[in-house]
Amino acid sequence: MAKIVVLGAGMVGRAMANDLAQKYQVTVADINEDNLKLLQGKPGIVTRKADLSQKSNIQELIKDCDLVVNAVPGFMGYKTTKAVIGMGKNIVDISFFPENGLELEELAKEKGVIAVIDCGVAPGMGNVILGHHNAVMEVESYECYVGGLPFRRTLPFQYKAPFSPIDVIEEYIRPARYIRNKQLITIEALTEPEFLDFAEVGTLEAFNTDGLRSLLFTMDVPNMIEKTMRYPGHIDYMKMLRAGGFFSEVEIEVKGKMIKPIDLTAKLLIDKWKLGEAEPEYTVMRIKVCGTEQGERVCWQYDLFDRYDEKTGVSSMARTTGYSATSAVELVLNGDYKRIGISPPEFIGAVSGCLDKMLAYQKDRGVIYNVGGQTFQFD
Repeated sequence: MAKIVVLGAGMVGRAMANDLAQKYQVTVADINEDNLKLLQGKPGIVTRKADLSQKSNIQELIKDCDLVVNAVPGFMGYKTTKAVIGMGKNIVDISFFPENGLELEELAKEKGVIAVIDCGVAPGMGNVILGHHNAVMEVESYECYVGGLPFRRTLPFQYKAPFSPIDVIEEYIRPARYIRNKQLITIEALTEPEFLDFAEVGTLEAFNTDGLRSLLFTMDVPNMIEKTMRYPGHIDYMKMLRAGGFFSEVEIEVKGKMIKPIDLTAKLLIDKWKLGEAEPEYTVMRIKVCGTEQGERVCWQYDLFDRYDEKTGVSSMARTTGYSATSAVELVLNGDYKRIGISPPEFIGAVSGCLDKMLAYQKDRGVIYNVGGQTFQFD
């Protein structure tokens, strides 16, 4: 039986640990004892309290394992992934660190490591889907719209964060990049809003965020964009806070102490944005891939609408993010995916059969992507 170490016992880390423990021996490490207590006594799971900011602690935890799942916060993700690769251990990462993971390619190849990064829902499954279609057709455009929201809308924010507020705020301040007519476009986040309608929840507002990540460098597709979705009105509040300097990372003096406004804002929002215990929430995603396939113009559409699981108490964002990663773990351990080096999820999608296996794995857990295609005549 394979031994897996999950680094990080947050919401998604716990969901992955419980899922993997159905088949593998799982050790979960975190510095937060409250998070670990939620896993203690679960069959197949051993918990370890550890400061994962210390490389030596990571090395000790993973020395005897077969694979590592990295679920630490984004600001720790790159160093953690690098430490794991340095130990020669295969890894699936969902920390979504801001650094360019492809820079670790040489190290991963030197160590003979399979390292899958950004393997969540978006980035993650969107990349897998595009990678699959890019391998079998000439893709002309890729669009991804995604959001995770509470069913209950409360002013002023109409939002709850399934992740740390600091990671969400990062989406609102980092310049958004997308590809239009083969040109890289860089634009301020929270821009170019548009409305989309969904039968389950009504109208949502989409806006630019920097979600394409590795796709900017690995896919030669003329048009690619990803947008984040929120309830209408959320953008205006975020723009106001940003304009007011609340998201600034430049330290200011307050009563003789130097603080970063963004750190204060994240601290204030952590309770206001925290999902209530058993609070219903959902994940919605729509992906469109258009191009030429077997001499015909085709558009493929993937729709995901996933709800909080009342039976297990696992949030939708934890399910859709976590089970994408654990399905990739399964591919690596089964030998279905073997590429040595840094693999953003689009590399997995390019391997025949991998997308179908990931979709089937998640469907078994109630995360269902509805797929449809439409053929058009050439002009």
